[in-house]
Amino acid sequence: MRKITFVLFLFVALAAKAQTDLQVLYDAGKGRDYLTTTVEMFKTDNWGSSYFFVDMYYNGANHHPGLAYTEISRCLKFWKGPFSAHIEYNGGLFGVGNSYLPINNAWLAGVDYGWHDKAFSKFLNLKLLYKTIEGKNANSFQITGVWTLNYFKNKLTVSGFADFWREDNVNFTNGNNEPITPTNTKFVFISEPQFWYNATPHLSLGGEVQVASNFSAVNGLKVSPKIGAKWNF
Repeated sequence: MRKITFVLFLFVALAAKAQTDLQVLYDAGKGRDYLTTTVEMFKTDNWGSSYFFVDMYYNGANHHPGLAYTEISRCLKFWKGPFSAHIEYNGGLFGVGNSYLPINNAWLAGVDYGWHDKAFSKFLNLKLLYKTIEGKNANSFQITGVWTLNYFKNKLTVSGFADFWREDNVNFTNGNNEPITPTNTKFVFISEPQFWYNATPHLSLGGEVQVASNFSAVNGLKVSPKIGAKWNF
């Protein structure tokens, strides 16, 4: 776990001069009742943009981290226009007893379409990606939408993402965390719309709602609300 913590603080140090935030959220979903922290960074440059986030789920014994997950992506564009090339890596670890097992590595590549309004207060990205999942689906796909919408002179921010992809899974519980007969599924959907009241340029209060289907061994739909705070560096 010390390696995960070191990587987390390394990412924070590298992102010091970028658009970076730390989120602390309490997961109020049924059967969950734990904290999640997220560090994310977005930075543009003359060749496109870079983005990453690191999630830590404190659902282990004595509220230790029971899961760590990261996504790292790069949009490459040295031409004019709304389209860019996109590459991405996903991976992590989850706890089982006193040990940690890997989350299957995934690599993605494809096309990103970006839009913003004249005031740069509203942003939208759509991605069409080829996806390969180590040990599972060598040839798959993912469709992603990402949005940030600011209102009332940036006092209210509505942001989030939605992912839909092909992945062979076996699910063992339903949306109420009840055991079911193991069920095979082939498609996954997850979205996490967030709502923030920006009390100061640095402090935001609000939360998110995770809406997922056939995700994390859960069969069908599961909705998990979270409340918390975000610090914008």
